[in-house]
Amino acid sequence: MADFTYTQIAKMIDHSLLQQQLTDDEMDQGCRLAREYDVASVCIKPYAVARAKELLAGSTVAVGTTIGFPHGGHVTSIKVAESIQAMKDGAIELDMVVNIGKVLGKDWTYVKAELRAVVETAHAQKALVKVIFENCFLQDEHKQKLCEICGEVGADFVKTSTGYGSTGATDDDLKLMRKHSPPNVQVKAAGGVRNFDRLLVVRSIGVTRVGATASKPILDECKAFLMKG
Repeated sequence: MADFTYTQIAKMIDHSLLQQQLTDDEMDQGCRLAREYDVASVCIKPYAVARAKELLAGSTVAVGTTIGFPHGGHVTSIKVAESIQAMKDGAIELDMVVNIGKVLGKDWTYVKAELRAVVETAHAQKALVKVIFENCFLQDEHKQKLCEICGEVGADFVKTSTGYGSTGATDDDLKLMRKHSPPNVQVKAAGGVRNFDRLLVVRSIGVTRVGATASKPILDECKAFLMKG
């Protein structure tokens, strides 16, 4: 007997609509798919947030977007401004890339101040913040410290990667992030979760959200599995 329902699995998925080449029509189709499959959210390009809000109105699918994407090198004030604009357009979930160079240089004062600025801006409007690490560039000590800082500033999620780095969500990274994040900070896996079996593996580690472009095949597999059971 399965220890989950379709809805529980669907509500783990942030349907990713971030590829550089996606057209407006393709993003519209992605929003409609997200609505049909009743996923947790769409994570869509910033300029398309307002359109996504229209297409998802009346559904339980949240609108999310990216901040400082994909390299994290934006000035803090720009990340804050991006957050304000995104929320004005209708986003209630923000996936923000850390300043990777500052993390590697261990300028933790800068990193913490930036994260706090974005988190406080988002929380003032009741939006969630998922902090993207881009683990392919980091050592375990950086990841661990980032988890601790995310807990201190009240981030809602720690997230493995943009999905556009050289690696995505590895089991070792997910275990480390779950271990070193406080219980109130959730873990999002991004990059490489392309089928239902892989989603179940990361779920068993403690992941509660997954960034996926393969939402349809994952959830079709889930439906087939539950029908058999």
